[in-house]
Amino acid sequence: MKRKKQVAANETTLRHLWLAGLGLAVIARREALSGAGRAAGRVEALQQRVRDLASDARSNVRGGIETMRDQVEPKVVKFSADVEARLAPVLDKLGLKSAHKPRAQRKSRKPAANKPVARRTARKPAARRARKA
Repeated sequence: MKRKKQVAANETTLRHLWLAGLGLAVIARREALSGAGRAAGRVEALQQRVRDLASDARSNVRGGIETMRDQVEPKVVKFSADVEARLAPVLDKLGLKSAHKPRAQRKSRKPAANKPVARRTARKPAARRARKA
């Protein structure tokens, strides 16, 4: 009978190194895949944040424009009415009475309702026909 060599419990063998290397490769692969997933999630979250910021900026600009329009439009209408009122006597003296009636004051614009845009369906190509020989 051959005697088997008894290996001390704390002695490292090639088999131990091989198994440790395999374990390390599995862990590295798993972390690489999950890291890529986390990176993709972060990119999507960042894109959504950019979209939200752009939407907020757009709505702020539109709100500012509407506010400005609401303040300026009545002043322009009033200025136009004042000019017409001052020119009316001069035009009467010259015999150039204005042919049209003064316009009514414009109402401020109301924001359009958000209606879904109707999309056209893609046109299907015509069926192919066999050529006669």
